[in-house]
Amino acid sequence: MPQSSFYLSMARAAFLSTLAVVLLLALLPDHLLHALGLAFTSHHDKLNHAAAFATLSALGSLGWPQQVVRLAVLLALTGAAIEILQCVTGRDMSVFDWFADCAGMAYGLRTMSWLKEILGEPVI
Repeated sequence: MPQSSFYLSMARAAFLSTLAVVLLLALLPDHLLHALGLAFTSHHDKLNHAAAFATLSALGSLGWPQQVVRLAVLLALTGAAIEILQCVTGRDMSVFDWFADCAGMAYGLRTMSWLKEILGEPVI
């Protein structure tokens, strides 16, 4: 397996794993998060959203470098779906959380773009 294929595969695996964790944490009922000791940063909700989506967009742009627009649309829709589904789990739905998701996504994509410019070549 060529080295770039290996890195693409690793970035894709990291993206999918991170997406699964983000979905789990976003959709677990609040009382369960507290019972598991995972609500340690609930005071920084918007920052959590932005950090999660910055990480997802950075990993996704590494895994699918030719599909950045599709990635952005997918992540924006994922963030919206999370907010809608949080009503079902008894958590608060907030359009501002979705804004934080999109801001984090833009930050992650821009950071990866700058990294590619600095390196003068594709990251993978």
